[in-house]
Amino acid sequence: MKELIERLNAPEKEQRLAALREIVEKETEKPEKRHNDANNHIHTIYSFSPYSPTKAAYMAYLSGLTSAGIMDHDSLSGCDEFRKACRILGIGATCGVEVRVKFDKGFGNMNHPDQANCFYMAAHGVPAQNVDKFNAYLEPFRQKRYERDEKMCRLISEKFGKFGIELDFERDVLPISEAKDGGSVTERHLLFALAGKLAERFGRSEELIAFLTEDLGLAVSGKVRAYLLDPENPHFLYDLLGVLKADTGFFYIDADEELPTAEDFVKKAHEFGAITAYAYLGDVGESVTGDKKAQKFEDAFLPELIAELKKLGILAIAYMPTRNTPEQLERLRALCRENELFEISGEDINSSRQIFACKALAKPEFANLIDATWALIGHEAISTEKGEEYGMFAPRTVAEEPDLYKRVKKYALIGAKTI
Repeated sequence: MKELIERLNAPEKEQRLAALREIVEKETEKPEKRHNDANNHIHTIYSFSPYSPTKAAYMAYLSGLTSAGIMDHDSLSGCDEFRKACRILGIGATCGVEVRVKFDKGFGNMNHPDQANCFYMAAHGVPAQNVDKFNAYLEPFRQKRYERDEKMCRLISEKFGKFGIELDFERDVLPISEAKDGGSVTERHLLFALAGKLAERFGRSEELIAFLTEDLGLAVSGKVRAYLLDPENPHFLYDLLGVLKADTGFFYIDADEELPTAEDFVKKAHEFGAITAYAYLGDVGESVTGDKKAQKFEDAFLPELIAELKKLGILAIAYMPTRNTPEQLERLRALCRENELFEISGEDINSSRQIFACKALAKPEFANLIDATWALIGHEAISTEKGEEYGMFAPRTVAEEPDLYKRVKKYALIGAKTI
């Protein structure tokens, strides 16, 4: 079985799906189902992740999830495979894409740690018939991102060249991405490639810790230090990437041409039948999860920002219950209700150390997020079967049932019937 599981990350999609079918056929015991759990924000190899779409679906299934949602940066290239994998596993599936959009309204930094006047936005529930068209719309933005990636590689080489470490985009970065098959290349790819170079140079040693803390001036907590020195740590490169990502200032170049405007993206996403969502980050003081540095984001101007998002036509707010304090979540959820914004949950998965389950969703106050997940699945299913005009936010649907919360319940029932 171990060999079959490894094949879930095989080079070709059909190899991966064939391995999954064989696993299901040989399975003698099914995971215990977590009906009060969901994850609609799982990254795959088509952006940055240790998981192919097939393996991502399988990891969600192993965690007991009864549904799963793909959410890659700038790419929908993994959607078909992901849907097929979820069908094999008998779990619900929803597909979307995460992009950064230009939005200069004087707010400065919103949910993007490295750049002001732009924000991360998700388009959830893309109907199957529109995936290729949506992906074609995104292709020019991916190409512009590759150009910026190459420039950032040169800046990394300038900083690390004195240590005998250089990073080449074509040689070191592209091969660890799925750019050839319509995937994106993110800053995490660059840092993962750099982590590999540092591992070759220093190994899992005190010399590596000294290099990070003394030469680079990066903070390494006691917990992370233990991870980096552990010879059996299977997540070593991801842990090292996490340390490097704490300071991107030396190589980060502001994105420009690779970003659509918020107005254009909302319009296009709605044409393609998707549900647009702002991805709430929230100020970080003492990090709830222990992996964020203290930083201010959108909390100081959240009501004003949400008012502008409503003007744009954005339909939802996506947030992660384990990433914020109860006070932040209570305030955000109240604003969502006040502004009739659909609430979506998803724990950002892009590292082998992360778990797919979200225990927080079992709390009664988050029951609406389970309904929301099945409503997303229902929206996607009926929009695929009958057309975008039957989607949850389509004009005819809203006219028939203006109450958002009643619509969510209706579409959740549709979604539940897909498995």
